[in-house]
Amino acid sequence: MHCRTRDQQGYDGIMSTSKSRSALRLLTDQQFRAITKAVSDPRRYEILQSIAGKKNCTCVELRETFPISAATLSFHLKELESAGLITISREGKFALPSFRRDVWKTYLARLSEI
Repeated sequence: MHCRTRDQQGYDGIMSTSKSRSALRLLTDQQFRAITKAVSDPRRYEILQSIAGKKNCTCVELRETFPISAATLSFHLKELESAGLITISREGKFALPSFRRDVWKTYLARLSEI
């Protein structure tokens, strides 16, 4: 049995109720283009790599790693979040970006079909 799902970024998925309930993400053309645009900026791609490489990442750590202003970092994080590549949770005054590996793997799979 399968049921359609939609997450906060609008990503469609099909969730198998008979298996481990892990969602299979299906990217629309618009979502594919948004991810491509987001990772086409070299600095933004470096930021994404940094987030993906750490279990727990904070914006403070990112600011220490990259010589950019807080406003520029905020812009890059917003673009990555809009593309669905990260989620940003908040703990008090701290923003905690998390890599969405499932979306990245789906993007790479679709990219390999070209």
